Amino acid sequence: MRRLFTLCLPLLLLAGCLEVDQHPNWVHGMYAGKKDDRPMHRLFHDDKLAWWGAIGNRNMNQNEYNRANP
Repeated sequence: MRRLFTLCLPLLLLAGCLEVDQHPNWVHGMYAGKKDDRPMHRLFHDDKLAWWGAIGNRNMNQNEYNRANP
């Protein structure tokens, strides 16, 4: 039992050593990464009306009352 404990002790001590920092890099109090494009800019070429129309159509198709009573 003692031998098993001595074999497992180094593994238990090193278990948390491989954890990496998961926070984004900050430079001068601001996020230093690339800004993500908004879906309306990328997919609909900055046409917000088309974007909101597509979202409205998707929401209406997901409404069970509208799907059950055509």
